[in-house]
Amino acid sequence: MDSQKVDMFMMTNNKYFESYQLNLIRERLLTLDDSRWGMIQSIQYKDPTTMLIVSFLGGSLGIDRFMIGDTGLGVGKLLTCGGLGIWALIDLFLIMGATREKNMFMLQQALM
Repeated sequence: MDSQKVDMFMMTNNKYFESYQLNLIRERLLTLDDSRWGMIQSIQYKDPTTMLIVSFLGGSLGIDRFMIGDTGLGVGKLLTCGGLGIWALIDLFLIMGATREKNMFMLQQALM
């Protein structure tokens, strides 16, 4: 694939992934054929900062976990009121990393 396309993709989407994953993503995209580029571009990634705000406002209801696709954890947080607040507090620190991991999973599914 064209390195300019890959560099532009990396510049616009680097906040959606962990920093240690960026080199791996770049290498995988460079070896990818051009026919999959449209599918890679059409993926809508979740913004980790938005998930942090949602977790702060509605974390005790599990809304943050529902939004990133963890329905089981979302139901658990909803039924326990965020683990009596403890789970919701811990998720304030973990939700950005969980969001980035889900984004990486979506990209890996598109690359296969």
